Amino acid sequence: MITLERWEWEARAQAHRGRVDAWIVPHLERRRSGAAHPVEDFLFSYYGYRPSKLRRWHPGAGVVLGGAREFGSGYVVTDAGMTLDVPALVARRRESIEWIAALLGATAGRAGQFGCFGMHEWAMVYRVPAEQVRHTAQPLRMPLDQVATVVEERTLRCTHFDAFRFFTERARPLNLTQLTRERQITSEQPGCLHANMDLYKWAIKLSPLVPGELVADCFELARDIRAVDMRASPYDLSHLGYQPIPIETAPGRTEYAVAQRTFAERAAPLRQALLTACQGLLQDDGG
Repeated sequence: MITLERWEWEARAQAHRGRVDAWIVPHLERRRSGAAHPVEDFLFSYYGYRPSKLRRWHPGAGVVLGGAREFGSGYVVTDAGMTLDVPALVARRRESIEWIAALLGATAGRAGQFGCFGMHEWAMVYRVPAEQVRHTAQPLRMPLDQVATVVEERTLRCTHFDAFRFFTERARPLNLTQLTRERQITSEQPGCLHANMDLYKWAIKLSPLVPGELVADCFELARDIRAVDMRASPYDLSHLGYQPIPIETAPGRTEYAVAQRTFAERAAPLRQALLTACQGLLQDDGG
């Protein structure tokens, strides 16, 4: 058990709020005005984690907040301060923690694949009428029939079920593998942009048992990935300052693969930190 003096944990909490406010405040302003940003607002809508929760700092398991006598639900008072009631939290979440640990461990143990070239967004609009395009507020870089041609000229190699499930009905049979939720642990790999973006989801699900800084690190990575995700899509976001990565060309595919490798390198220590946290929680609880 580690004890943080009041000045120390208050400074960390303040720094955390300052860091995430740079992402949260513009999002809330857009929400109040009825505007929406396809990159900056995506993580809040897709993962459904309230900004107020992201803004709240937690020290993680095994830390005593020196001098604290009130820190919210899930905490218990000790002689030195307050700490998370880890046994109670783990008892309620054991099945989820075990599943997350299995997924993270399996993904970390595989070699990254870097040949999908971000075709998932293209597969999500493959052979659909214009009114069914997912991001109708954003223009496409080419007509839908040309989007379909790009899809048909390349093999779809998606390994991430939560991207695959949004493929159009006509696109799913074109994927190299038919993915299912039940086989997610056996198919996910560390080169996938969405698998690395989802580290934020696993950090959310493990909160408050992991430090707020780790949650923010995962959010920041997911935010950067989302920008590349949409730049490589068939949408044209140049009016928002996002220059397209034309994966329909050889130079565009090279650029995408380089970004993919960079994200895989950034994601590896975050995935390991989350996995180590899961293993520690299960071990301390007798699992």
